[in-house]
Amino acid sequence: MRAVLRYDRGTVTIRGNVHVPMARWDERSNCYRALAYRRRDILDFLESAGAEIEDHTLDGVIPSKDLRDVDLGVKLRDYQREAVEAWMRDRRGVIVLPTGAGKTVVAMEIIRRLSVSTLVVVPTLVLLDQWMERLSVFGDVGEFSGRRKELRQITVTTYDSAYLAAGYLGGKFMLLVFDECHHLPSEAYRNIAQMSIAPYRLGLTAFPWRSDELHKMLPDLIGGIVYEKRVDELSGDYLAPYRVVRISVPLTEEEKREYEKNYGRFRDYVAKRRIQFRSSGDFMKLVMRTGSDPEAFKALRSLEKARRIAFNARGKIEKLRELLERHRGEKIIIFTRHNELVYSVSRRFLIPAITHEISKEERKEILRKFREGRYTAIVSSQVLDEGLDVPDASVGIIISGTGSAREFVQRLGRILRPAPGKEKAVLYELVSSGTAEINVARRRRVKHRGRR
Repeated sequence: MRAVLRYDRGTVTIRGNVHVPMARWDERSNCYRALAYRRRDILDFLESAGAEIEDHTLDGVIPSKDLRDVDLGVKLRDYQREAVEAWMRDRRGVIVLPTGAGKTVVAMEIIRRLSVSTLVVVPTLVLLDQWMERLSVFGDVGEFSGRRKELRQITVTTYDSAYLAAGYLGGKFMLLVFDECHHLPSEAYRNIAQMSIAPYRLGLTAFPWRSDELHKMLPDLIGGIVYEKRVDELSGDYLAPYRVVRISVPLTEEEKREYEKNYGRFRDYVAKRRIQFRSSGDFMKLVMRTGSDPEAFKALRSLEKARRIAFNARGKIEKLRELLERHRGEKIIIFTRHNELVYSVSRRFLIPAITHEISKEERKEILRKFREGRYTAIVSSQVLDEGLDVPDASVGIIISGTGSAREFVQRLGRILRPAPGKEKAVLYELVSSGTAEINVARRRRVKHRGRR
């Protein structure tokens, strides 16, 4: 019994007088075919069956040089070393560490130890640039994106670019590193993992769980959680001690009338249709109804108007003014949900704004001046939430946000980096009293504690 294996556009083909149960027969090619990430399973089956194997699946892998003598320029902390050792046992799996705890350093140590062709997959071009800079200690690093297409032993790409070229990239790398790996299980992005022959897979995230439960696919795609540390476990020794303060802000009478009018329309529609919200999927069903039900569309528009009133309440601006005065001289990051409020705060208080709309150069300049202390506050929507390496700050102020526990963890992590003279960090949540925003804030905090 003989089997010949090859990589072909995201799949492994198996030719010979064998039957492989985890592969499907492809009549057009006259062979068995399986998604490339099943390569190890196929080899294990064929070996146990006593087959003579001719394996060409790795023929296209990028050649590698030994990187073990590279000086990373940083000494690993105890928990980072523990994370590396835990992952090295099976060379697969997810490492869960709080924002600011140095997940990139953990990945770099793993890359150094394995010294194989490596593809690092990140959510945005901003993070791609950040990873490229950190990985430059290894020498020439490739970028595979909409800007350029260059493959090196270590290459950084985005989820979008890797998905579009999954069949091409899938046969070239031995190690996959998925930054913010909670993105991976989505219907499109999971193809990146499934169409790769890479035997070694590392996932990095501060919060792997998803409201749609798709995080349950991670063990199959890259491995289960092999190491996890909570914020509270690292606070004090490696991260700054912190406290979270929720401040309720009343609406003006005019805001209250408008809020109740719009939220009432939404509530009446839900009651009339007997709709119950048990999960995010239930809300998505309501969104889908807008295509055929004009009343559903009007109800959702009313809900959005009510949310904007709560998010943008005038009292929050006054409370923000008080907090800026109270923490004068400290480094402050202000978080909002929408760009509209970012620019409003920026104009009113003359605070630099960071959004997806500003250029890479402008963002770097703002963060550089913030690091140097020339700016003591910055305001952003969601661009600072995920993975971006922002300078030390001791105060965070959430003016508006979602019910996502991940967003809460990421925003908290932005102010936890230790710094000389930084005794304690504080995160303020401004919520409009008498509105559904109270439940939104409670939900993200409960989910955060529940997952821990």
